[in-house]
Amino acid sequence: MELDGMQVPIRYRRNAKARQIILRIDQDTDGVVLTLPKWASQSEGLALLSEKADWVVDRLRCLPGRVLFEEGAELPYLDEPHLVRHFPEARRGVFRQDGEIRVSGGYEYLPRRLDDWLRKMARAEISDRAYLMAHGLGVKIERISVRDTRSRWGSCSPTGCLSFSWRLIMAPEWVLHYVVAHEVAHLVHLDHSAKFWAVVNGLNVRTDAAREWLNRNTERLQRVG
Repeated sequence: MELDGMQVPIRYRRNAKARQIILRIDQDTDGVVLTLPKWASQSEGLALLSEKADWVVDRLRCLPGRVLFEEGAELPYLDEPHLVRHFPEARRGVFRQDGEIRVSGGYEYLPRRLDDWLRKMARAEISDRAYLMAHGLGVKIERISVRDTRSRWGSCSPTGCLSFSWRLIMAPEWVLHYVVAHEVAHLVHLDHSAKFWAVVNGLNVRTDAAREWLNRNTERLQRVG
């Protein structure tokens, strides 16, 4: 749909449990997602989109610029800016050096290799901290997974499985530390009670500052890759 001179891609989703039409910005396509209850038609969804056109256009124009995995891109590693450089003859995989993230091999493989490397680094940073915290609390981690989750930075299942967003590797170290502490603390209290927060705050975290940083920077980090 064209909105104020912008071609806005639209994705439809059908959700039988939804009670109303839901409109949200789709950062993957620089467009929108319309979630439709079972009783709603696409035309009703478009009517809502037309009604909210000014809000949609404003939100799309305020999105941070997209950072692609390519030569010359600048992306943060633990919040420190690094240039992506292609070193085809280096034969060292992916490595950091002199403020750069250097990627060897054929250029066509650069995006995948950089993505794999960032996930690997995120897993290492997160796992080291998580297992150390869990040991100190006397709890057991069943498994740690690192994914590209968009709705949350981390989660803890009732069975002791922890999941984290790989994008935390781009946040400051103390923010990553907070998210890990938050999920490990759920191994003690699977809720957000006062006892839970007491455990979190006993793990040397900056809770309020970390949550504020994530609120301000979520869209920026999700626009990388």
